Amino acid sequence: MARRLKKPDIAGLGDEVDKRVRDSQVWKSIFRPGSPFRRGYADNPRNRAMVMVNNVLYHLHPVKVKRHSVRFSYTLCLGGLSFFLFILLTVTGIFLMFYYRPTDPQAWMDVRDLHTTVNMGLLIRNMHRWGAHLMVFCVFLHMARVFYTGAYKPPREFNWIIGVLLLFLTGALSFTGYLLPWDQLALWAVTVGTNIGGYSPVLRKNFSFVLLGGVEITGTTLLRWYVLHVLALPFILVILMSVHFWRVRKDGFSGPL
Repeated sequence: MARRLKKPDIAGLGDEVDKRVRDSQVWKSIFRPGSPFRRGYADNPRNRAMVMVNNVLYHLHPVKVKRHSVRFSYTLCLGGLSFFLFILLTVTGIFLMFYYRPTDPQAWMDVRDLHTTVNMGLLIRNMHRWGAHLMVFCVFLHMARVFYTGAYKPPREFNWIIGVLLLFLTGALSFTGYLLPWDQLALWAVTVGTNIGGYSPVLRKNFSFVLLGGVEITGTTLLRWYVLHVLALPFILVILMSVHFWRVRKDGFSGPL
């Protein structure tokens, strides 16, 4: 007689593998105590707080959030949209840097080639350009929403100052990027911008000299504005955004008046 083979217990085998994986030192080193991915997780206020503290993305939010402060009709997701557009601009900007050369006259020729020769170059540049316009618009609306709802009041007044600086930096990034095609519009924009900076109360003509890299518009001017656009201003913006997110977590979300 043929012996009847016993069917393997697939469910029990899966549970055993899951237990071994979750009890391994590698798994424990990745997921900290209180995480729902650790064995023995219980849904209670302490573990919920631990999830917020230990998770990278959740850590940006306060441990406790009032329900009315996260309604879409109250925040309109303008802060999140502004941050998403900044990430989009960073990614598309990196792609554009592979083909763009900040020299005269190669800058204008490279922008032209992006429109006509480079595969999907026009799409990437339009995503970068329209994303920049939308970011300025969203940051402005975000500041208007914060002001209208009184979210700048104590204890969030310092974060309001950080937000104002972020608004000015967003405008500076948009202006410096406007000059990089190095066409006739860019030359006039550099002229107007540096002349306005020349009337600053302290630096005066030194401000224009630093931005122009001399006494007139040359290829050195383009290089300086390019460094401001891709390195200096984004570096400051990332630092201020980090402080901004940290203070949102520490000060908590504001609620309707």
